[in-house]
Amino acid sequence: MSTATQETTTVEWKEVCPLAEIPVLGSRVVRGTRHGDIAIFRNSEDEVFALHDKCPHKGGPLSQGIVHGRTVTCPLHSWKIGLADGEATAPDVGCTKPFSVKVEGSTVWLGL
Repeated sequence: MSTATQETTTVEWKEVCPLAEIPVLGSRVVRGTRHGDIAIFRNSEDEVFALHDKCPHKGGPLSQGIVHGRTVTCPLHSWKIGLADGEATAPDVGCTKPFSVKVEGSTVWLGL
């Protein structure tokens, strides 16, 4: 899985957990003070994504939402958020911050 970074930014990789510890169609939350809570999602294709754990609408916990395809539906007001880019699906407008994530072997790594 590739990672996107800005040219002047160095990504610091943090080990999260084995992939098997993130349920298929579920998530795991990485608690943090610097970046806030980050939700790590796993879809049915074993793709892994990371987003700030706040819906851009009313701040609902995306980690408690329903994962389908490459989207998560917020549990509060059913906004659909793209897992790859954090963008709300039209007609809704808004974005939550995506983070770099990768799987090496069977270990999930989060880029900060």
